[in-house]
Amino acid sequence: MPIQITIIGLGQIGASIGLALAQHKNIVSVVGHDIEIAVERAAQKKGAVETAEHNLPKAVKDARIVLLALPVHQIRETLEFIAPDLMDGTVVVDTAPIKSEVAKWAKDILPEGCYYVGLVPTIGPEFLNDMGTGLDSAKTDLFSKSIFLVSAPPGAPGEAVQLVSDLVKLMDATAMLTDIIESDGLMTSAHLLPQLVSAALLNATVDQPGWKDVRKLAGRAYIAATSGLMPQEDPESLQMLSLHNRENTVRSLDVMISALRALRDDIEDGKDDVVKDRLQAASAGRENWTNERTLANWVEMQREPPDYPSISDRLLGGFIGRRSKKK
Repeated sequence: MPIQITIIGLGQIGASIGLALAQHKNIVSVVGHDIEIAVERAAQKKGAVETAEHNLPKAVKDARIVLLALPVHQIRETLEFIAPDLMDGTVVVDTAPIKSEVAKWAKDILPEGCYYVGLVPTIGPEFLNDMGTGLDSAKTDLFSKSIFLVSAPPGAPGEAVQLVSDLVKLMDATAMLTDIIESDGLMTSAHLLPQLVSAALLNATVDQPGWKDVRKLAGRAYIAATSGLMPQEDPESLQMLSLHNRENTVRSLDVMISALRALRDDIEDGKDDVVKDRLQAASAGRENWTNERTLANWVEMQREPPDYPSISDRLLGGFIGRRSKKK
């Protein structure tokens, strides 16, 4: 009998996970919950969930895995709400990009016998330029050939981490095991810094002197440079992610400010060759990265074909089965 996975939050990430897992109905059965009933119904119609359950306690009471695909500012309240109804042995997973604070909430709120594992999904190379958000932009292969960061606090059973890693394989992605500190450091550069830089550029231009004319002329370069401020990351979430990860955020901003200062000084001093070298190095670096990201052929992380029988064994008869028998 397939195990139940409950996905709370049916936007692009949650629904795409549901669509990917729907390809493996012999292993998992997906129940979906969203704050909007219309979104639940649409997700069920789209095939992202088998069952839509708007009653949150009922949605999680039989779940072996509960996945929170929510903005970070909604996670603590949701954990508090679902904690009394979780089964013994349930693994709670979140998709927030920064984990340290979420891990603290999970430690304080989850009942004994339930475990927290952090998951950071990344978009597959085919959809890097797709700026869509929400349920309508959910895709079965959104994560294909991508890397997921998997981390857990000290003391979490290895079986729980392996369980989440197995789920990643079902989505045709590769699990990269990290600790929470490393995960947060990586995501500061990859996720937070681009958004904060976009916010700084907007604050430096919008409604500043000359903006009435600048706004009529801003084009591709401005769109590209400000697109890091993604609409699915609302200001409240970005604020929390930055402040909860203050040390990493400040360090990354300092590096960025130093790079801007160096470029500014070279321009002021009229150092033609140095400015040219800086810009050429940046252009080459971007081209190399986009080529590598598109190929997704990371030498240090050779992807193996998903071992579905062993995954099935672990999900249906391993860690979860033992915990259920103990109860």
